[in-house]
Amino acid sequence: MRKPSPTARSAALAGLLTALALCLGDAAGRTFPFGPRTRAVNDLGNQFVPYHAHLWDLLHGRADGGLLLNWQSGFGTSFLPDLGTYLTSPFALLVGLFPRDDVDLAVYVITVLKSATAAAVMTGVLLTMRSGPRWGAAVLGASYGLCGWSIIEADYNPMWLDGLIAFPLLCLVGEWVRGGRRPVLGPAVVALVWIANFYTAYMATLGAALVLLVRLAVARELRPGTVARAAGTVLLGVGLAAPVLAPVFLGSRHAYPGVTREFVAAGLSDSLARTLPATYSFSTPAAFLGSGALLLAFALAFRRDVPRRERLLWTGLAAGVALSLQWQPTHLVWHVFATPNGSPYRQTFVLAGVLVMTAWAGLACGWPDRRALLAGAAAVTVLAVGAAGSELVTVWTYPLFAAGLAASAAGLVLARRRGRYAVVAAVLAAGALVGQAAVTTAYADREKRGRLDDYPSWGAAHGAREAAVAAADGWPAYRTDPGRTQLTGNDPLLIGGQGAGYYSSHTPEVLTRTWAALGAGWTSRGRNLQSLDNPVTDALFGVGARWRDGRMVRAGAGEVLPLVTVRPEGAGPVRYGDSPFRNQEQLLGARVYDVPADGVCGVGTEVFLWAPDFTGTARLGAAGRLGAAGRLVDLKGGGPKRRAALTSLGVQKTAGVRPVLEGKGPSAGVGCLDRARLRAAVTALRATAPVAIHVTDSGVRAELRPGARGTVVVAAPRIAGWRCEGRPAGSYGGLLAVRPAAGQTSVNCTFRPPGLRAGLGVGAGALVLLTAGAVLACRRTRSSAVEPLEPTESTDSS
Repeated sequence: MRKPSPTARSAALAGLLTALALCLGDAAGRTFPFGPRTRAVNDLGNQFVPYHAHLWDLLHGRADGGLLLNWQSGFGTSFLPDLGTYLTSPFALLVGLFPRDDVDLAVYVITVLKSATAAAVMTGVLLTMRSGPRWGAAVLGASYGLCGWSIIEADYNPMWLDGLIAFPLLCLVGEWVRGGRRPVLGPAVVALVWIANFYTAYMATLGAALVLLVRLAVARELRPGTVARAAGTVLLGVGLAAPVLAPVFLGSRHAYPGVTREFVAAGLSDSLARTLPATYSFSTPAAFLGSGALLLAFALAFRRDVPRRERLLWTGLAAGVALSLQWQPTHLVWHVFATPNGSPYRQTFVLAGVLVMTAWAGLACGWPDRRALLAGAAAVTVLAVGAAGSELVTVWTYPLFAAGLAASAAGLVLARRRGRYAVVAAVLAAGALVGQAAVTTAYADREKRGRLDDYPSWGAAHGAREAAVAAADGWPAYRTDPGRTQLTGNDPLLIGGQGAGYYSSHTPEVLTRTWAALGAGWTSRGRNLQSLDNPVTDALFGVGARWRDGRMVRAGAGEVLPLVTVRPEGAGPVRYGDSPFRNQEQLLGARVYDVPADGVCGVGTEVFLWAPDFTGTARLGAAGRLGAAGRLVDLKGGGPKRRAALTSLGVQKTAGVRPVLEGKGPSAGVGCLDRARLRAAVTALRATAPVAIHVTDSGVRAELRPGARGTVVVAAPRIAGWRCEGRPAGSYGGLLAVRPAAGQTSVNCTFRPPGLRAGLGVGAGALVLLTAGAVLACRRTRSSAVEPLEPTESTDSS
């Protein structure tokens, strides 16, 4: 067995240091999996863990739906855009190796592995760019893997960590382009990183392009042919990724509009503070890198032994990237020309990578002398002093900074000596980094739990609900909703069943508007849709069982509609208004609510309160005492970020009792549901429903009753991509619909995500070009390897 190369050993050391620091920090903070405190904050618990759980189901054949269509969320949504956004990293497949109820642990392991891999790849790239002290490259690589952006921001957005890996990988591709090597592998790597996470891959590509230009300028090799070859490599790689990228792009175009923000640059002192350990803020660049890497990067400008051109170009690049974070035009370029709804400094990892490469540019020329070290330390100290006025600085910040700077400087001084001093130097530099990063991780864990929404790791409550949903599941005969009281915004993916709950960057606009018209609530400005516990919508969407108040509640026989119904001739069109009661009735085709002007329902009817912008509590009863029902409900409205759902207050048992609200915001009205009228309407529609319904991973087929006439309606949102009988599907109140021809006995609807066909075409074209290029390259190699024999003069003397 061959021993690992020195570069491989250095890369492994960088990965080990990174994983060690992350685990030590989480253990110190008693954060999962090392303690009882959850790490599932914000989108980590709300999106990434549930999506990985759904990937587990897909890998084990347990999901309702496939790669194209997800039947579990939002009553049927396109899955390929979500797959391409959250799950196309090669690391995501590792979730299949864990038990399903260890999905939180699986995501944690994947997160640590990604950061460690980024550190290892960066180490390998540094040593590829230029030879130098291998343990120094390992510590710098670990500094990159443990940068503030990685351990604070991407830690709970693990899909971004693929960009952390992509940046050094794309810089490696740039090195291949410089040397005219690996014309096939280069585009393949570009395709891989763009598929893994296109958003951060875009930023990494910009950063790698800047690094390549500096490398070419330093070597005086900046020629149009090389630049064109690099551009061609990127375009070819992106073309190969088009089958994933095109559906993702069009999925975003069809999504419910997000909020539009104006970029506001962070203050200077706060920005400087974020380069130091143990600081946290949501709206400033997480530029922590470790004192050692900062010291080497700043020292480069004072290195007389490094060529002046190289010093100026690398220092200028680092300064330019840092400034570009704060200027709106370049901020927009970094973020695909739109300020994101969230952290506005998502490109900070590129700055970390550039600073590490700047540090290596000097270190590869030898250990810095004392003059350069003193100047670099002075510059870093000025940076720290500039952060003194920031409220982000904590009691840990300056002691950690000073200790790390002293240890790193001492290590660099000792490194100039040989033997045992070099070992001590390596321990000092690595220890300073691991210590600073571990404390910063623990501090960030605490701050995120206090400032962001958090969600429990998988526990007994998850297991009990999952088991109940699985026992009640009857899909596709009826849907099983995992409950209005949510554990996350994606409970159907995490727990199971087929509910309305859905949270994605690609939440379709038609789904949000339709579900909102029917009285549903939301958070995240309409992209995090909640389940709606309402008998009418349960009937309309075929919800035959749902989790409620700690148990599974099943609908009675004949109380809900099948997935496909036939609406009579003359029904529709459905035009929604402001009242969810009337909107539900339009979609059902029958009057089932009374809407009293005085807000008092008749005895025996179920009282529903509509107060989408109200925040507080509501109950059915007189002020100061509970009414006959006495049910207290919480309302969390207040648009546009949040919207309270249509809510049941119970059955009216006493005449004259009206809803009482305590809180703030307007109440829009009360509806009184007559269950007998609802049963009659459902019975009438069931009488004309198809005789058989077949559901697949990419469509639905219904066999109609003889002589069926009217509009066939599928209880699924009419999202872009549906076709019925070979033509674009119609819409009935936002639901999938088609009018069968006279005498038609069946209806077949299929789903293909928008952009998939075009993406496959572009991908196929790119593959053809790549194959042709590979064949030409092989022919050139063979022809150059076979040299023609030159004729020799005869020596025959006869």
